[in-house]
Amino acid sequence: MYLLEEIVRRYRVYCTNLPFWISTALSAFAFATALATNNVAIIYATERASNPVTDLILSNIPVFDVDGIFVYGIALFILFVVFVLLLNPKQIPFTLYSLAIFFLVRAIFISLTHMGPFPTQTPIQFTSGIGIYLSNLFLVGDDLFFSAHTGAPFLLALVFWRQPLLRYIFLASSIFFGSIALLGHIHYSIDVAAAFFISFGIYHIALKLFEPQHELFLSKK
Repeated sequence: MYLLEEIVRRYRVYCTNLPFWISTALSAFAFATALATNNVAIIYATERASNPVTDLILSNIPVFDVDGIFVYGIALFILFVVFVLLLNPKQIPFTLYSLAIFFLVRAIFISLTHMGPFPTQTPIQFTSGIGIYLSNLFLVGDDLFFSAHTGAPFLLALVFWRQPLLRYIFLASSIFFGSIALLGHIHYSIDVAAAFFISFGIYHIALKLFEPQHELFLSKK
């Protein structure tokens, strides 16, 4: 009961806050634009994919059928993130701006190098309505460097670092999806390993560019 009252109080505070809604709308637009740009980059990289390369880890482990976990696991993860943000609306602008930078940087990176997928990659198949919808929203192609399944949860772990429960959930998710990507030979080892370092840099860029939104994120209102 207390939690419900607290959520209602939060929305009462922010429903009358015009600057907050402007910031939220702008961050949502930035996020949507970044996703669209990322999808264009995926199409570009897929059309120009060249030959695969050897990989220290993938060349020495068998491929596992993990496409269901890879697709529907991330769908559940997205729903969880939406739920977290709806519980505390003040956290929406900074989170969306951080993710917008993430996908814009990723779009640049996957446009630079066009390696083909590892030869024994598990096929990503969409056999349900949810899966087909996700395939249209988040294109699946030869977008290898760097792994969004690994990097985005790690970025969220940094964003929510001062909330221990969420921090550990996001860290565990990052490690889990990174492992799944390797077991399915969906990403090269460098795609997964580099995602942690790149996401760390993206987080600090977001701190510099969106300091007011970060202060709101940390506020006790």
